[in-house]
Amino acid sequence: MTGKQELARFLRRRRELLVPADVGLPGGAVRRTLGLRREEVAELAHMSVDYYARLEQARGPRPSPRILDALSGVFRLTPAERTHLFRLAGTQVTPPASPVRTVRPHVAALLRRIPDTAAIVTDATYDVIAWNPLAAAVFGGDLDARPNQARRRFLGRPMESSSAEEFGAIVVARLRRAADRYPHDPQLTRLLAELRAGSEEFREIWATGPVHAPGHRSKTLTHPEAGRLRVNCDVLTVPHDDQQVVFVTADPGTPSARALRQLASRKRDFSER
Repeated sequence: MTGKQELARFLRRRRELLVPADVGLPGGAVRRTLGLRREEVAELAHMSVDYYARLEQARGPRPSPRILDALSGVFRLTPAERTHLFRLAGTQVTPPASPVRTVRPHVAALLRRIPDTAAIVTDATYDVIAWNPLAAAVFGGDLDARPNQARRRFLGRPMESSSAEEFGAIVVARLRRAADRYPHDPQLTRLLAELRAGSEEFREIWATGPVHAPGHRSKTLTHPEAGRLRVNCDVLTVPHDDQQVVFVTADPGTPSARALRQLASRKRDFSER
């Protein structure tokens, strides 16, 4: 099978997997076509019906990155699927324009299923985009404004009172990766400009080119009610969206573990009133 034929088969399969409601189109009467119509895909991708039909028939020219990005959006491809589409088309993969700043439903559900663990989700630029009730109890009203942890670390009051130096290197390493992946994202560009202008420490760490892989670390938090909490932070990556879920726990049997349970209990009692 040729590359054009593989691309054509991939496009047909993706089109047949969608229904009009998936892309905001009215369903209407019973359809004879499985999935979306070619006309609908072409309209959503801003291309001619004839051109899209030729792609599905393995007769079209090599599609440009703009066309492939448009089809990726219509078919709601994950980053891995988008890369696969570009490779099938024999076209160099271009970086996504911006980080994903929404949370997938299954990740949000995961946060709800661990009530005794504080958990937050951060995007590739360290914006906190989701959290569970215990995280709100641990970090307080700081989460309501969906803070950026990089901005807090270098320009404001950091969330943790210990291991700040280690966390600074972790933050910079992740932001360097984000800058490579999303060079044209305006929100990231503004953030990096703020950090460079406002923090000599940020500039110094950036110059060293730190490299860090997500994993386990321990730190001490200072809570206004519970006092000092010695906690563990473990990171689960969501590769398709370039996001991280941070789980905050304490060693069993420690004062910090008891304090977290009390905070969780208070949060549940308050929510049930």
